[in-house]
Amino acid sequence: MFLLNAVLHRLPAPLHRKLYRLAHWGRKQVWRIWRPSLDGVRVLALDGEGRVLLVRHSYGSDRWMPPGGGLGRREDPVAAARRELLEETGCALSDARLLAIATEDLVGASNHVHVVAGRTGDLPRVDGREIVEARFFSMDALPQPMAARLPAELRQWVSDYAR
Repeated sequence: MFLLNAVLHRLPAPLHRKLYRLAHWGRKQVWRIWRPSLDGVRVLALDGEGRVLLVRHSYGSDRWMPPGGGLGRREDPVAAARRELLEETGCALSDARLLAIATEDLVGASNHVHVVAGRTGDLPRVDGREIVEARFFSMDALPQPMAARLPAELRQWVSDYAR
């Protein structure tokens, strides 16, 4: 995987984004047919002001969402959250803990999402390839577009993390 990433990062960013979109399209076709069971992680990264870090991907939806991704076989969800946040935004995650596990349909796949919350003191940096935008938002000024259920979920997760 490291070698593939090294090769892909030598491509111009616009071509790399097109390959992400093509791979995402192919992945969705496979999920529709095979209906796999997936494990993923969603990262609720809060800054010192209690704002939440959200990203927009170069593929799929243009909606704002928490950073995250796939959970490796036998990978600890907190370790996966740290890895995904660092890969997608360049931010380190501290004081992290697992808050919830939710199951959702993902284009025919059953996706078991591990919600991990923590803190970061870093400013996000994106490479314009997988992630095209990343910013912190206060809970009373969340961006659009966003999945309809996400604002309520974010508020609940922030509340759960504060306990």
